[in-house]
Amino acid sequence: MFEIAMLVSSVCGVFVAVWLLWRAKKQGELQALAGFAIMMAIWCFGHVALFQGYEDLGIHIILANPLMPTFFLHFAILFVNSGAAKEAMLDRLQKAVPWFYATSFAVVLHSWWIGAGGAISTFDTRSFFVFTDAGTWNLAYTVLVGMLAHGVLLFGWYRHTGNKKRSILAMFGVGAWGLLLATSFVFPSFGISWFPYPMLLLPSYLLLLVYGVVRYQILSVNAFANRALLWLAMMLVILSLIAVISVVSGRLGLQALADVPSWQLWLYSSLMLVMSALIYQPLNRLISKLIYPGAALNETVLETWSSQLKEAQDWPQLITKGEHLLSSQIRQKVRITLSNTDKEENTKLALQVFRTESGWHFSLFGWEDASPGMRLTADVFASLFSTSCGLLDRSLALAAAERKRLDEKHLVELGSLSAAMAHELRNPLNIIAMAAYDTPPETRQHIQTQLQRADRLVSDMLVYSGGLNLQISKTPLRALVMSILAQAQLGDIEYEVSIDESLELEADAQRLQQVFINLIDNAVAFLQNQSNAKLFIEAALCTEDTNGIEEKTEQNRVIIQVHNNGPAIESSLKGEVLFQPFMTKRAGGSGLGLAIVRRIVDAHKGTIRHVENSNWPVTFELTLFQKISNPFPLGENTNDAK
Repeated sequence: MFEIAMLVSSVCGVFVAVWLLWRAKKQGELQALAGFAIMMAIWCFGHVALFQGYEDLGIHIILANPLMPTFFLHFAILFVNSGAAKEAMLDRLQKAVPWFYATSFAVVLHSWWIGAGGAISTFDTRSFFVFTDAGTWNLAYTVLVGMLAHGVLLFGWYRHTGNKKRSILAMFGVGAWGLLLATSFVFPSFGISWFPYPMLLLPSYLLLLVYGVVRYQILSVNAFANRALLWLAMMLVILSLIAVISVVSGRLGLQALADVPSWQLWLYSSLMLVMSALIYQPLNRLISKLIYPGAALNETVLETWSSQLKEAQDWPQLITKGEHLLSSQIRQKVRITLSNTDKEENTKLALQVFRTESGWHFSLFGWEDASPGMRLTADVFASLFSTSCGLLDRSLALAAAERKRLDEKHLVELGSLSAAMAHELRNPLNIIAMAAYDTPPETRQHIQTQLQRADRLVSDMLVYSGGLNLQISKTPLRALVMSILAQAQLGDIEYEVSIDESLELEADAQRLQQVFINLIDNAVAFLQNQSNAKLFIEAALCTEDTNGIEEKTEQNRVIIQVHNNGPAIESSLKGEVLFQPFMTKRAGGSGLGLAIVRRIVDAHKGTIRHVENSNWPVTFELTLFQKISNPFPLGENTNDAK
């Protein structure tokens, strides 16, 4: 049994080393771990050589054991010191790794030279390795290098987090198991006559060590470990069942079965287990085809679906890819739709995906006559497609948020640039104004007119690009509007104001004045030289009780409308376009008037819009929300006309 265990350990070590080298590529830590596996395989083979009578060969191989912890130390340094965080101490140790290898080779050569190992006869007269007195320091050096390697791992466990920390913890657990198994190796060297039974489990040490290292790096090893544990559990079940059969078969009268040796029962059962494992996959595929005819689902198909759907950049592209993939798989045309609710589709073979508060879901319509295989394919694909919808939804939301952030950043930069340019333009304008004093009156008047226009544009740019710091105070609305009308150059334009004297707004008076100046100036610009030109400004208060209880403080909505009977606004300028910067049909206008109005109203948490359903050709409606104590009742308005 000991010889078989050592042979199994050697074979496992070779296979593990080859597999690690195949998967390691340029990962130095896995290459070092492969070297450790090779050395362990060679070391175990040395015990087999001793058992077969090749004492000199076996002793020389076993005396090379210092190379095993050296490879493990190399692996530990690379594993702990990998990643973004580098440690100066580990960098120095990594540079000293060639010296550790050189020292280990020197220890091995010196051990061979002085005869640091020997052989004794075991219970069955076979040879087993022992250290001589001169070889004690070979063992001490091996132990010290192993302790240094585990010290590096301990340092890494303290410094790292996440999967690497868990991997190091797993290595410590496996290291304790390996120490328990390897301890029996030195029993004969210290005169202890116990047979090294723990070494029979030595193959498990190497496999567990490698699994603890690579389980978070190479995910495919987890599937292998899952199958291996399943096999181990089934073997234990078989052994337990055989033990029960051996005990009770004789008492039940099954003497022939009781006379069969237990090892034969175990062998027959193991063969049956191997045969079952070999025919499981073919039988599973055959049964799936019988139960789900027409279905051809496997890992390759699912991976292709997933990778293709992830490439979609928008909803139409995702739907197009989804319809192509599913239609190609079942060889029938399938329609895929997106909806906010679960609505029944009349189309044959339709997949509807909809979003709810809990996530994305799907419904299949028109699949009643489809085969079970086609229905299974549709269910699997629909589940995968729903997941892809959720991923694309989050991706688009993140992209929109990033675009909004960049747009806001661009607007801030543009506002700063506009403010700087506006300030700089004031200086040349002042110089032009002073130089115009010596020009003829007609020319001077023309220059002054253009300078006023330029100054207005500069002022609008400063207002639009600057920050809005509101100074809120109670402002009488009627008095504010009347003062603006008194200063405006209305000419023959008739105006009417219908605003109650007691109506006060909680607003920034200066900013609100700018709003009415811009609206009135815009109206006057279009009403000039028009017969029967009229301007009408009215305000009304709508009271809405926010809590359903009559209290002094209520939520109020003040609606202000500015009407004029000038030419109607063109359809191309209606909607949000009307309030965008530099969108105007006004001669000599800056294109910033309504944009400034919109910005000031937004700062007051209000709204402004162009109303088309009034009795006037042009109506702008402002809505301001605020709290006012003891509001006056509706209908108590005072009219002034001119």
